[in-house]
Amino acid sequence: MRHPVRLGIALTLALAAAGCSAAAGGGSDDAGGSTAPSGTNTTAGSGAAKAVSVTSCGRELSFSGPPKRTVALDQTSTETLLELGLQDRMAGTANLKTKIPAVYEAAYATVPVIAPKIATGEQLRAATPDFVVAGSTDLYTEDRAGSREELEALKVPTFVSAVDCPEHNPPGTTPFELLFSDYENLGKLFGAEKRAAELTADQRAAVAGAGRNAAKVPGGADRPTVVYLYSVFNGMPYVAGGTSLPSEMSRIVGAKNVFDDVAEDWPEVSWEEVARRNPDFIVIGDLSERGRPGDSAAEKRATMTGHPVISRLPAVRDDKILEVPGIELDPSVRSVHALGLIAQGMKDLGHVR
Repeated sequence: MRHPVRLGIALTLALAAAGCSAAAGGGSDDAGGSTAPSGTNTTAGSGAAKAVSVTSCGRELSFSGPPKRTVALDQTSTETLLELGLQDRMAGTANLKTKIPAVYEAAYATVPVIAPKIATGEQLRAATPDFVVAGSTDLYTEDRAGSREELEALKVPTFVSAVDCPEHNPPGTTPFELLFSDYENLGKLFGAEKRAAELTADQRAAVAGAGRNAAKVPGGADRPTVVYLYSVFNGMPYVAGGTSLPSEMSRIVGAKNVFDDVAEDWPEVSWEEVARRNPDFIVIGDLSERGRPGDSAAEKRATMTGHPVISRLPAVRDDKILEVPGIELDPSVRSVHALGLIAQGMKDLGHVR
C-alpha cells in the first residue's frame, strides 16, 4: 500500500453495488450501535458490552467494549468504517485524498476532520481517541500520528490493515482475503459482525464473479499480459509491482502483470522497460481530481501516444487501454469495483473466449 511518492488519489465514481453496499446494508449490530449511512437499516443486538480481542499487524488488541472515539488516519480506513455504519463511533478522520462517494456523504458529514492531510500527533491527541485505525504502518511514525508503541503507552490501541503487513498472516493469503479479514476484525471490535459478514460475503462473491473470467482466458504462454500505469512523476512511470493488489487482480481475471517480478507495490520503471515487456493491454489509474500535470487518464494517454517508443506498442497503437479510478487500485472497500471493470474490459478487448 505504500507508494514511492506520497500521491493524492482522485476519483469520479459511481460505486458498484457489490463494491460498496452501505446504502443497502446495516450498521453496528449492538443496541448502542451507530446510525448507518442514509437509507440503511440497523439491527440492534443485546447491547451488553463484552470483552473482545483481535490481532492487528502482530499486536493483540483487547477491548472491554466497543470503541466510542475512533480516529481514522486515512480515507481508506474512513470509508471502511462508514461502510460498516460506524460514523457515530468516530471522533475524527484525516488525509482525504479525493471526494467522498455520494453513498457516504451524509455519514461523513457527521465526523470531525482533524486534519485535511496527514494528521500529526498533536492533532490526533486533541481528538482524544480511544482507538486509531490506519490503512498502512507508515502513518504511525513520530513525525506523523506517533508510533504504535507511543500510542500504546497512552492506552490508545492502534489498528493497521492486514494488507499492509502480510508477514503476520498465513502464507499465501491473498490481498482480498486480508482485506476481508479487516472487515471481520473491525466488525468484531465494534459489535458490527452482521454488517461485516454481509460486506465480506458481497465482496467475496464479486471476486468470484470476476474470477470466472480466468476459465475463459487462454492459459500458459498465451495468457494476456498487462501493465498498470498508476502515475507519471517527473516524467517517469510508476506501475504495479508483484506485491500490489493489481497483481492479484490480474491473477483473478486470468491475466499476468508483466512486472510481477518486481517485489514492490508501485515501483518506478522506465518507459523503455515498459516497451520491452510489451503488454497486451494497459490499465490506467485515472487521478483526474488531483489536478496536477499528467494526472488524468487523458494526459496519460497523450504521454504514451507521444512517446517515440511507447507509441509503437500494439497496446497503445490499437487503443487496448482500460481506465479505472486510481484510488481503487489501492486496497479498499472500492477495489472490487476496479476488479469488475478490468474483467469486463478484458471481454471488450477480446481476451475472453
